Amino acid sequence: MPADQLLTPELARQLTEISHDTRRQVGVLIDRRGAVQHVMVGDAHSTELPDWGRLRAGRGRLRGLRCLHTHLADEGITRDDKTDLLLLRLDVMVTIGVADDGLPTLAHIAALTAEGEHGVELLPPTHPAQIDLDFQTWIREREADLSRTVGVREIGDRERAILVSVTAGRRAGDLEIHVAELRELARSAGVEIVDIVTQQRPRVDPKTVVGSGKLQDLVVRAFQQNVDLVIVDQDLTPTQARNLGERMELRVIDRTQLILDIFAQHATTRDGKLQVELAQLKYLLPRLAQRADVSLSRLEGGIGGRGPGETKLEVDRRRTRDRVTRLERELKKLGTQRQNRRRRRGRRDVPVLSIVGYTNAGKSTLLRALTQTDVYVADQMFATLDPVSRRLRFPREREVIITDTVGFIRDLPADLVTAFRATLEELSDASLLLHVVDASAPDCDRRMEAVRGVLDGIGLHAPALLVFNQIDKLEPGEGAALALRYRGVAVSALQRKGLGTLLERAEQMLWSADAPRSLLHDDLPPRLFEPT
Repeated sequence: MPADQLLTPELARQLTEISHDTRRQVGVLIDRRGAVQHVMVGDAHSTELPDWGRLRAGRGRLRGLRCLHTHLADEGITRDDKTDLLLLRLDVMVTIGVADDGLPTLAHIAALTAEGEHGVELLPPTHPAQIDLDFQTWIREREADLSRTVGVREIGDRERAILVSVTAGRRAGDLEIHVAELRELARSAGVEIVDIVTQQRPRVDPKTVVGSGKLQDLVVRAFQQNVDLVIVDQDLTPTQARNLGERMELRVIDRTQLILDIFAQHATTRDGKLQVELAQLKYLLPRLAQRADVSLSRLEGGIGGRGPGETKLEVDRRRTRDRVTRLERELKKLGTQRQNRRRRRGRRDVPVLSIVGYTNAGKSTLLRALTQTDVYVADQMFATLDPVSRRLRFPREREVIITDTVGFIRDLPADLVTAFRATLEELSDASLLLHVVDASAPDCDRRMEAVRGVLDGIGLHAPALLVFNQIDKLEPGEGAALALRYRGVAVSALQRKGLGTLLERAEQMLWSADAPRSLLHDDLPPRLFEPT
Protein backbone atom coordinates (compact mmCIF):
# COMPACT_ATOMS: atom_id res chain seq x y z
CA MET A 1 0.00 0.00 0.00
CA PRO A 2 1.37 3.50 -0.72
CA ALA A 3 3.06 4.93 2.38
CA ASP A 4 1.32 8.30 2.09
CA GLN A 5 -2.20 6.80 2.15
CA LEU A 6 -4.00 5.90 5.34
CA LEU A 7 -6.27 3.35 3.66
CA THR A 8 -6.83 2.46 0.02
CA PRO A 9 -10.29 1.52 -1.32
CA GLU A 10 -8.84 -1.77 -2.61
CA LEU A 11 -7.57 -2.85 0.80
CA ALA A 12 -10.83 -1.81 2.47
CA ARG A 13 -12.82 -3.91 -0.03
CA GLN A 14 -10.58 -6.94 0.44
CA LEU A 15 -11.02 -6.80 4.20
CA THR A 16 -14.80 -6.35 4.11
CA GLU A 17 -15.29 -9.17 1.56
CA ILE A 18 -13.30 -11.60 3.73
CA SER A 19 -15.19 -10.45 6.80
CA HIS A 20 -18.54 -10.84 5.01
CA ASP A 21 -17.73 -14.37 3.81
CA THR A 22 -16.36 -15.61 7.16
CA ARG A 23 -18.69 -13.61 9.43
CA ARG A 24 -15.62 -12.66 11.45
CA GLN A 25 -13.78 -9.45 12.12
CA VAL A 26 -10.48 -9.28 10.25
CA GLY A 27 -7.74 -6.72 10.30
CA VAL A 28 -4.12 -5.79 9.56
CA LEU A 29 -1.32 -3.85 11.19
CA ILE A 30 0.58 -1.69 8.70
CA ASP A 31 3.84 0.15 9.27
CA ARG A 32 4.69 3.62 8.00
CA ARG A 33 6.21 2.24 4.82
CA GLY A 34 2.83 0.78 3.93
CA ALA A 35 3.88 -2.85 4.56
CA VAL A 36 1.56 -5.29 6.31
CA GLN A 37 3.21 -6.50 9.52
CA HIS A 38 0.47 -8.61 11.04
CA VAL A 39 -2.86 -10.14 10.01
CA MET A 40 -5.64 -10.68 12.56
CA VAL A 41 -8.75 -12.88 12.39
CA GLY A 42 -11.24 -12.63 15.24
CA ASP A 43 -14.84 -13.63 15.83
CA ALA A 44 -18.06 -11.83 15.02
CA HIS A 45 -17.63 -9.31 17.80
CA SER A 46 -13.93 -8.66 18.29
CA THR A 47 -10.41 -9.25 17.13
CA GLU A 48 -7.28 -9.54 19.23
CA LEU A 49 -4.12 -7.56 18.64
CA PRO A 50 -0.77 -9.29 19.12
CA ASP A 51 1.11 -9.05 22.42
CA TRP A 52 4.13 -6.88 21.65
CA GLY A 53 5.81 -7.79 24.94
CA ARG A 54 8.76 -5.51 25.65
CA LEU A 55 8.65 -3.67 22.31
CA ARG A 56 7.65 -0.36 23.86
CA ALA A 57 6.92 2.89 22.16
CA GLY A 58 9.23 5.70 23.19
CA ARG A 59 8.20 8.51 25.50
CA GLY A 60 6.07 10.95 23.53
CA ARG A 61 6.27 8.71 20.46
CA LEU A 62 3.84 6.44 18.68
CA ARG A 63 4.23 2.79 17.75
CA GLY A 64 4.72 3.37 14.03
CA LEU A 65 1.85 1.00 13.23
CA ARG A 66 -1.75 1.64 12.20
CA CYS A 67 -4.54 -0.85 12.84
CA LEU A 68 -7.24 -1.36 10.20
CA HIS A 69 -10.03 -3.82 10.95
CA THR A 70 -13.65 -4.52 10.10
CA HIS A 71 -16.85 -4.25 12.15
CA LEU A 72 -19.71 -6.47 11.00
CA ALA A 73 -22.29 -4.28 12.75
CA ASP A 74 -20.67 -1.01 11.63
CA GLU A 75 -20.52 0.20 15.25
CA GLY A 76 -17.72 2.69 14.70
CA ILE A 77 -14.89 3.12 17.22
CA THR A 78 -15.67 1.02 20.29
CA ARG A 79 -14.31 1.27 23.82
CA ASP A 80 -12.06 -1.71 23.11
CA ASP A 81 -10.70 0.06 20.04
CA LYS A 82 -9.87 3.12 22.12
CA THR A 83 -8.20 0.98 24.76
CA ASP A 84 -6.05 -0.83 22.18
CA LEU A 85 -5.12 2.51 20.66
CA LEU A 86 -3.99 3.81 24.05
CA LEU A 87 -2.33 0.63 25.28
CA LEU A 88 -0.25 0.07 22.17
CA ARG A 89 0.13 3.78 21.29
CA LEU A 90 -0.80 3.03 17.71
CA ASP A 91 -0.51 5.68 15.02
CA VAL A 92 -4.20 5.39 14.25
CA MET A 93 -7.14 3.01 14.66
CA VAL A 94 -9.46 2.58 11.65
CA THR A 95 -12.64 0.49 11.69
CA ILE A 96 -14.49 -0.29 8.46
CA GLY A 97 -18.18 -1.16 8.36
CA VAL A 98 -19.35 -4.14 6.27
CA ALA A 99 -22.46 -3.76 4.08
CA ASP A 100 -24.91 -6.60 3.36
CA ASP A 101 -23.27 -7.14 -0.04
CA GLY A 102 -19.75 -7.30 1.48
CA LEU A 103 -18.67 -3.84 0.33
CA PRO A 104 -17.19 -1.29 2.74
CA THR A 105 -19.40 1.36 4.30
CA LEU A 106 -17.90 4.17 6.38
CA ALA A 107 -14.37 4.19 7.85
CA HIS A 108 -14.19 5.46 11.43
CA ILE A 109 -10.81 6.92 12.41
CA ALA A 110 -9.38 7.47 15.91
CA ALA A 111 -5.97 8.85 16.89
CA LEU A 112 -4.20 9.77 20.10
CA THR A 113 -4.17 13.35 21.27
CA ALA A 114 -3.19 15.09 24.48
CA GLU A 115 -6.17 17.45 24.22
CA GLY A 116 -9.15 15.42 23.02
CA GLU A 117 -11.69 13.62 25.19
CA HIS A 118 -10.10 10.71 27.07
CA GLY A 119 -6.88 11.13 25.09
CA VAL A 120 -8.50 10.03 21.82
CA GLU A 121 -9.63 12.17 18.90
CA LEU A 122 -12.37 10.87 16.56
CA LEU A 123 -12.23 12.09 12.96
CA PRO A 124 -15.45 12.42 10.93
CA PRO A 125 -16.55 9.05 9.44
CA THR A 126 -15.60 8.86 5.78
CA HIS A 127 -16.02 6.34 2.97
CA PRO A 128 -12.62 4.71 2.21
CA ALA A 129 -12.75 6.02 -1.36
CA GLN A 130 -13.10 9.60 -0.11
CA ILE A 131 -10.28 9.69 2.45
CA ASP A 132 -8.04 12.57 1.38
CA LEU A 133 -5.11 12.58 3.78
CA ASP A 134 -1.35 12.79 3.34
CA PHE A 135 -0.72 10.22 6.05
CA GLN A 136 3.06 10.69 6.35
CA THR A 137 2.80 14.44 6.92
CA TRP A 138 -0.24 14.08 9.16
CA ILE A 139 1.31 11.47 11.46
CA ARG A 140 4.62 13.36 11.78
CA GLU A 141 2.79 16.52 12.84
CA ARG A 142 0.63 14.60 15.30
CA GLU A 143 3.62 12.86 16.85
CA ALA A 144 5.45 16.19 17.15
CA ASP A 145 2.42 17.65 18.99
CA LEU A 146 2.42 14.71 21.39
CA SER A 147 6.15 15.10 22.02
CA ARG A 148 5.75 18.79 22.80
CA THR A 149 2.94 17.99 25.22
CA VAL A 150 5.09 15.42 27.01
CA GLY A 151 7.87 17.94 27.20
CA VAL A 152 11.48 17.49 28.20
CA ARG A 153 12.16 16.44 31.75
CA GLU A 154 15.00 18.17 33.54
CA ILE A 155 17.44 16.07 35.53
CA GLY A 156 16.19 15.95 39.08
CA ASP A 157 12.53 16.46 38.21
CA ARG A 158 10.25 14.45 40.46
CA GLU A 159 8.61 11.37 39.04
CA ARG A 160 4.89 11.64 38.36
CA ALA A 161 2.67 8.87 39.64
CA ILE A 162 -0.90 7.65 39.89
CA LEU A 163 -1.97 6.01 43.15
CA VAL A 164 -4.25 2.98 42.99
CA SER A 165 -6.15 1.44 45.88
CA VAL A 166 -8.92 -1.18 46.06
CA THR A 167 -11.25 -1.58 49.05
CA ALA A 168 -10.84 -5.39 49.00
CA GLY A 169 -13.51 -5.72 51.65
CA ARG A 170 -12.48 -2.62 53.61
CA ARG A 171 -14.97 0.05 54.56
CA ALA A 172 -15.07 3.25 52.51
CA GLY A 173 -13.70 5.24 55.46
CA ASP A 174 -10.77 2.86 55.79
CA LEU A 175 -10.06 3.27 52.09
CA GLU A 176 -9.71 7.03 52.54
CA ILE A 177 -7.26 6.51 55.41
CA HIS A 178 -5.19 4.03 53.41
CA VAL A 179 -5.09 6.37 50.40
CA ALA A 180 -4.03 9.31 52.59
CA GLU A 181 -1.21 7.21 54.05
CA LEU A 182 -0.12 6.04 50.59
CA ARG A 183 -0.07 9.66 49.43
CA GLU A 184 2.13 10.57 52.40
CA LEU A 185 4.49 7.69 51.64
CA ALA A 186 4.77 8.83 48.03
CA ARG A 187 5.47 12.40 49.13
CA SER A 188 8.20 11.14 51.46
CA ALA A 189 9.73 9.25 48.53
CA GLY A 190 9.85 12.45 46.47
CA VAL A 191 7.10 11.44 44.05
CA GLU A 192 4.61 13.90 42.58
CA ILE A 193 1.06 12.52 42.79
CA VAL A 194 -1.01 13.58 39.79
CA ASP A 195 -4.07 11.36 40.24
CA ILE A 196 -5.68 8.81 42.54
CA VAL A 197 -7.74 5.86 41.31
CA THR A 198 -9.85 3.86 43.76
CA GLN A 199 -12.24 0.97 43.28
CA GLN A 200 -14.65 -0.77 45.62
CA ARG A 201 -14.46 -4.54 45.18
CA PRO A 202 -15.00 -7.42 47.59
CA ARG A 203 -11.52 -8.67 46.68
CA VAL A 204 -8.68 -7.66 44.39
CA ASP A 205 -8.57 -9.07 40.88
CA PRO A 206 -6.08 -11.98 40.95
CA LYS A 207 -4.59 -10.94 37.62
CA THR A 208 -4.61 -7.14 37.58
CA VAL A 209 -5.80 -6.01 41.07
CA VAL A 210 -8.45 -3.70 39.53
CA GLY A 211 -11.24 -4.77 37.21
CA SER A 212 -10.94 -4.59 33.42
CA GLY A 213 -13.07 -1.44 33.11
CA LYS A 214 -11.11 0.39 35.80
CA LEU A 215 -7.85 -0.75 34.19
CA GLN A 216 -8.92 0.84 30.91
CA ASP A 217 -9.72 4.05 32.77
CA LEU A 218 -6.31 3.86 34.45
CA VAL A 219 -4.57 3.51 31.08
CA VAL A 220 -6.37 6.60 29.77
CA ARG A 221 -5.49 8.67 32.83
CA ALA A 222 -1.85 7.61 32.68
CA PHE A 223 -1.64 8.66 29.03
CA GLN A 224 -3.43 11.97 29.56
CA GLN A 225 -1.35 13.00 32.56
CA ASN A 226 2.02 11.77 31.33
CA VAL A 227 2.90 9.69 34.38
CA ASP A 228 6.09 7.74 35.00
CA LEU A 229 4.83 5.05 37.34
CA VAL A 230 1.80 3.57 39.07
CA ILE A 231 1.84 2.92 42.83
CA VAL A 232 -0.58 0.28 44.10
CA ASP A 233 -1.62 0.25 47.76
CA GLN A 234 -2.01 -3.53 47.86
CA ASP A 235 1.05 -5.78 47.85
CA LEU A 236 1.33 -7.16 44.32
CA THR A 237 2.04 -10.73 43.42
CA PRO A 238 4.72 -11.12 40.74
CA THR A 239 1.99 -12.03 38.23
CA GLN A 240 -0.09 -8.95 39.04
CA ALA A 241 2.93 -6.66 38.77
CA ARG A 242 3.91 -8.15 35.41
CA ASN A 243 0.36 -7.99 34.00
CA LEU A 244 -0.14 -4.38 35.05
CA GLY A 245 3.26 -3.34 33.72
CA GLU A 246 2.65 -4.97 30.36
CA ARG A 247 -0.87 -3.59 30.00
CA MET A 248 0.13 -0.04 30.92
CA GLU A 249 3.69 0.04 29.56
CA LEU A 250 4.70 1.79 32.79
CA ARG A 251 6.63 0.88 35.90
CA VAL A 252 4.24 -0.48 38.49
CA ILE A 253 5.31 -0.77 42.13
CA ASP A 254 3.45 -1.72 45.29
CA ARG A 255 3.40 -0.27 48.78
CA THR A 256 6.23 -2.51 49.99
CA GLN A 257 8.54 -1.37 47.17
CA LEU A 258 7.69 2.24 47.98
CA ILE A 259 8.58 1.77 51.65
CA LEU A 260 11.82 0.01 50.69
CA ASP A 261 12.70 2.95 48.44
CA ILE A 262 12.12 5.43 51.27
CA PHE A 263 14.30 3.35 53.57
CA ALA A 264 17.03 3.25 50.92
CA GLN A 265 16.94 7.05 50.63
CA HIS A 266 17.19 7.61 54.38
CA ALA A 267 19.72 4.95 55.39
CA THR A 268 22.99 6.63 56.40
CA THR A 269 24.89 4.17 58.59
CA ARG A 270 26.47 0.96 57.39
CA ASP A 271 23.98 -1.03 59.45
CA GLY A 272 21.05 0.75 57.88
CA LYS A 273 22.30 0.42 54.32
CA LEU A 274 23.00 -3.30 54.70
CA GLN A 275 19.62 -3.92 56.29
CA VAL A 276 17.79 -2.09 53.49
CA GLU A 277 19.71 -4.00 50.83
CA LEU A 278 18.89 -7.29 52.54
CA ALA A 279 15.19 -6.45 52.63
CA GLN A 280 15.23 -5.43 48.97
CA LEU A 281 16.94 -8.65 47.89
CA LYS A 282 14.53 -10.78 49.90
CA TYR A 283 11.67 -8.96 48.21
CA LEU A 284 13.24 -9.49 44.78
CA LEU A 285 14.18 -13.17 45.13
CA PRO A 286 10.72 -14.77 44.77
CA ARG A 287 9.98 -12.42 41.88
CA LEU A 288 12.99 -13.67 39.95
CA ALA A 289 11.28 -17.04 39.82
CA GLN A 290 8.46 -15.46 37.84
CA ARG A 291 10.81 -14.27 35.11
CA ALA A 292 11.37 -17.66 33.52
CA ASP A 293 9.34 -16.56 30.51
CA VAL A 294 11.87 -13.84 29.70
CA SER A 295 14.98 -15.88 30.44
CA LEU A 296 16.75 -18.52 28.41
CA SER A 297 15.24 -21.90 29.17
CA ARG A 298 17.02 -25.22 29.46
CA LEU A 299 16.68 -27.86 26.82
CA GLU A 300 14.41 -30.81 27.54
CA GLY A 301 15.61 -32.72 30.63
CA GLY A 302 16.99 -36.23 30.62
CA ILE A 303 20.23 -37.86 29.54
CA GLY A 304 21.78 -35.96 26.66
CA GLY A 305 19.28 -33.14 26.97
CA ARG A 306 20.05 -31.23 30.15
CA GLY A 307 20.95 -27.99 28.41
CA PRO A 308 24.14 -25.96 28.14
CA GLY A 309 24.35 -24.95 31.81
CA GLU A 310 22.81 -22.35 34.07
CA THR A 311 20.27 -20.03 32.56
CA LYS A 312 20.40 -16.29 33.16
CA LEU A 313 17.48 -16.68 35.56
CA GLU A 314 19.31 -19.29 37.61
CA VAL A 315 22.48 -17.20 37.68
CA ASP A 316 20.49 -14.19 38.91
CA ARG A 317 18.82 -16.23 41.63
CA ARG A 318 22.07 -17.87 42.75
CA ARG A 319 23.89 -14.53 42.93
CA THR A 320 21.01 -13.00 44.85
CA ARG A 321 20.95 -15.86 47.37
CA ASP A 322 24.74 -15.61 47.79
CA ARG A 323 24.48 -11.88 48.43
CA VAL A 324 21.66 -12.44 50.96
CA THR A 325 23.86 -14.96 52.81
CA ARG A 326 26.80 -12.53 52.93
CA LEU A 327 24.60 -9.69 54.15
CA GLU A 328 23.06 -11.83 56.88
CA ARG A 329 26.54 -12.91 58.01
CA GLU A 330 27.79 -9.33 58.12
CA LEU A 331 24.69 -8.05 59.91
CA LYS A 332 25.05 -10.82 62.49
CA LYS A 333 28.61 -9.65 63.16
CA LEU A 334 27.45 -6.04 63.52
CA GLY A 335 24.66 -7.22 65.81
CA THR A 336 27.20 -8.89 68.09
CA GLN A 337 29.12 -5.64 68.29
CA ARG A 338 25.96 -3.76 69.24
CA GLN A 339 25.17 -6.36 71.87
CA ASN A 340 28.61 -5.88 73.42
CA ARG A 341 28.08 -2.13 73.51
CA ARG A 342 24.71 -2.59 75.19
CA ARG A 343 26.30 -4.93 77.76
CA ARG A 344 28.97 -2.33 78.61
CA ARG A 345 26.29 0.31 78.87
CA GLY A 346 24.25 -1.93 81.15
CA ARG A 347 27.20 -2.33 83.54
CA ARG A 348 27.13 1.44 84.08
CA ASP A 349 23.53 1.01 85.29
CA VAL A 350 22.17 3.88 83.19
CA PRO A 351 18.43 3.53 82.40
CA VAL A 352 17.44 3.63 78.75
CA LEU A 353 14.35 5.37 77.38
CA SER A 354 13.40 4.31 73.85
CA ILE A 355 11.04 6.41 71.78
CA VAL A 356 8.78 4.27 69.62
CA GLY A 357 5.70 5.01 67.57
CA TYR A 358 4.09 5.25 64.19
CA THR A 359 6.13 6.91 61.48
CA ASN A 360 5.91 10.72 61.39
CA ALA A 361 4.31 10.89 64.84
CA GLY A 362 6.91 13.45 65.98
CA LYS A 363 9.42 11.16 67.70
CA SER A 364 12.52 13.03 66.54
CA THR A 365 10.91 16.36 67.38
CA LEU A 366 10.27 15.07 70.90
CA LEU A 367 13.89 13.90 71.24
CA ARG A 368 15.12 17.31 70.13
CA ALA A 369 12.77 19.09 72.53
CA LEU A 370 13.74 16.92 75.52
CA THR A 371 17.50 16.97 74.98
CA GLN A 372 17.82 20.40 73.32
CA THR A 373 20.18 18.90 70.78
CA ASP A 374 20.36 19.07 67.03
CA VAL A 375 18.51 16.00 65.73
CA TYR A 376 17.39 15.64 62.11
CA VAL A 377 13.68 16.39 61.89
CA ALA A 378 11.54 16.31 58.75
CA ASP A 379 7.83 16.16 58.02
CA GLN A 380 8.30 12.84 56.23
CA MET A 381 7.61 9.21 56.85
CA PHE A 382 10.68 7.27 58.01
CA ALA A 383 12.81 10.42 58.22
CA THR A 384 14.66 8.65 61.06
CA LEU A 385 15.94 5.23 60.03
CA ASP A 386 19.10 4.72 62.07
CA PRO A 387 18.85 4.83 65.89
CA VAL A 388 19.88 8.13 67.49
CA SER A 389 20.89 8.24 71.18
CA ARG A 390 21.32 11.23 73.48
CA ARG A 391 21.84 11.72 77.21
CA LEU A 392 18.98 13.22 79.21
CA ARG A 393 19.33 14.61 82.77
CA PHE A 394 16.25 14.63 85.01
CA PRO A 395 15.57 17.43 87.51
CA ARG A 396 16.79 15.28 90.44
CA GLU A 397 20.23 14.88 88.83
CA ARG A 398 19.33 11.47 87.47
CA GLU A 399 20.62 10.61 84.03
CA VAL A 400 19.22 8.35 81.31
CA ILE A 401 20.02 7.52 77.72
CA ILE A 402 17.14 8.34 75.38
CA THR A 403 17.00 6.70 71.96
CA ASP A 404 14.97 7.51 68.86
CA THR A 405 14.16 4.53 66.64
CA VAL A 406 12.74 3.83 63.20
CA GLY A 407 9.03 4.50 62.91
CA PHE A 408 6.49 1.76 62.40
CA ILE A 409 3.60 1.51 59.97
CA ARG A 410 0.64 -0.76 59.38
CA ASP A 411 1.42 -3.97 57.52
CA LEU A 412 5.15 -3.34 57.76
CA PRO A 413 6.76 -5.72 55.23
CA ALA A 414 7.88 -8.92 56.95
CA ASP A 415 11.28 -8.89 55.24
CA LEU A 416 11.82 -5.34 56.45
CA VAL A 417 11.03 -6.30 60.05
CA THR A 418 13.35 -9.29 59.75
CA ALA A 419 16.17 -7.20 58.24
CA PHE A 420 15.84 -4.55 60.95
CA ARG A 421 15.45 -7.02 63.79
CA ALA A 422 19.02 -6.35 64.90
CA THR A 423 18.32 -2.63 65.13
CA LEU A 424 14.99 -3.20 66.86
CA GLU A 425 16.78 -5.38 69.41
CA GLU A 426 18.11 -2.10 70.79
CA LEU A 427 14.63 -1.75 72.28
CA SER A 428 15.05 -4.93 74.30
CA ASP A 429 17.31 -3.12 76.79
CA ALA A 430 14.89 -0.23 77.25
CA SER A 431 13.92 0.48 80.82
CA LEU A 432 10.90 2.40 79.54
CA LEU A 433 9.26 2.89 76.15
CA LEU A 434 7.82 6.26 75.24
CA HIS A 435 5.11 5.35 72.74
CA VAL A 436 4.56 8.56 70.79
CA VAL A 437 1.14 8.89 69.13
CA ASP A 438 0.01 11.56 66.70
CA ALA A 439 -3.04 12.74 68.63
CA SER A 440 -4.36 14.57 65.56
CA ALA A 441 -4.46 11.44 63.38
CA PRO A 442 -8.05 10.36 62.66
CA ASP A 443 -7.04 6.71 63.09
CA CYS A 444 -4.72 6.99 66.09
CA ASP A 445 -6.22 3.82 67.65
CA ARG A 446 -5.29 1.81 64.56
CA ARG A 447 -1.80 3.32 64.56
CA MET A 448 -1.29 2.34 68.19
CA GLU A 449 -2.38 -1.19 67.33
CA ALA A 450 0.13 -1.32 64.46
CA VAL A 451 2.99 -0.30 66.77
CA ARG A 452 1.94 -2.80 69.43
CA GLY A 453 1.79 -5.50 66.75
CA VAL A 454 5.40 -4.87 65.69
CA LEU A 455 6.62 -4.79 69.29
CA ASP A 456 4.79 -8.02 70.07
CA GLY A 457 6.27 -9.53 66.91
CA ILE A 458 9.82 -9.01 68.19
CA GLY A 459 8.88 -10.20 71.67
CA LEU A 460 9.16 -6.83 73.38
CA HIS A 461 6.97 -6.22 76.44
CA ALA A 462 8.81 -3.42 78.26
CA PRO A 463 7.00 -0.88 80.47
CA ALA A 464 5.57 1.86 78.29
CA LEU A 465 4.03 5.28 78.54
CA LEU A 466 1.68 6.68 75.91
CA VAL A 467 2.70 10.16 74.79
CA PHE A 468 0.00 11.92 72.77
CA ASN A 469 1.91 14.40 70.65
CA GLN A 470 0.82 17.24 68.35
CA ILE A 471 -2.01 18.37 70.63
CA ASP A 472 -1.46 21.83 69.16
CA LYS A 473 -3.47 20.58 66.18
CA LEU A 474 -6.47 19.73 68.38
CA GLU A 475 -9.16 21.83 70.00
CA PRO A 476 -8.30 22.99 73.56
CA GLY A 477 -8.88 20.19 76.06
CA GLU A 478 -9.05 17.36 73.54
CA GLY A 479 -5.45 16.29 74.11
CA ALA A 480 -5.86 16.23 77.88
CA ALA A 481 -9.05 14.18 77.56
CA LEU A 482 -7.30 11.69 75.30
CA ALA A 483 -4.38 11.36 77.71
CA LEU A 484 -6.76 10.87 80.66
CA ARG A 485 -8.68 8.20 78.78
CA TYR A 486 -5.56 6.13 78.12
CA ARG A 487 -3.62 7.15 81.26
CA GLY A 488 -0.92 8.78 79.16
CA VAL A 489 0.41 12.31 78.81
CA ALA A 490 -0.43 15.01 76.29
CA VAL A 491 2.36 17.10 74.77
CA SER A 492 3.26 19.33 71.88
CA ALA A 493 6.92 18.65 71.17
CA LEU A 494 6.96 21.41 68.56
CA GLN A 495 5.66 24.02 71.01
CA ARG A 496 7.41 22.40 74.01
CA LYS A 497 4.16 22.00 75.96
CA GLY A 498 3.60 19.24 78.51
CA LEU A 499 7.25 18.15 78.61
CA GLY A 500 7.49 18.69 82.37
CA THR A 501 4.56 16.36 83.00
CA LEU A 502 6.13 13.81 80.66
CA LEU A 503 9.42 13.84 82.58
CA GLU A 504 7.61 13.50 85.91
CA ARG A 505 5.67 10.46 84.69
CA ALA A 506 8.79 8.90 83.18
CA GLU A 507 10.76 9.48 86.37
CA GLN A 508 8.01 7.88 88.45
CA MET A 509 7.92 4.79 86.20
CA LEU A 510 11.71 4.46 86.15
CA TRP A 511 12.48 4.87 89.86
CA SER A 512 9.27 4.31 91.79
CA ALA A 513 9.05 0.83 93.27
CA ASP A 514 5.27 0.73 93.00
CA ALA A 515 5.10 2.13 89.46
CA PRO A 516 2.86 0.15 87.06
CA ARG A 517 4.83 -2.13 84.75
CA SER A 518 3.02 -1.21 81.54
CA LEU A 519 0.47 1.45 80.94
CA LEU A 520 0.41 0.62 77.27
CA HIS A 521 -0.27 -3.10 77.36
CA ASP A 522 -2.22 -3.68 80.56
CA ASP A 523 -4.24 -0.58 81.30
CA LEU A 524 -5.73 0.46 77.97
CA PRO A 525 -9.40 -0.22 77.20
CA PRO A 526 -9.70 -3.83 75.90
CA ARG A 527 -11.14 -2.72 72.56
CA LEU A 528 -7.94 -0.90 71.60
CA PHE A 529 -6.00 -4.02 70.70
CA GLU A 530 -8.83 -6.17 69.40
CA PRO A 531 -8.28 -7.31 65.77
CA THR A 532 -9.72 -4.98 63.20
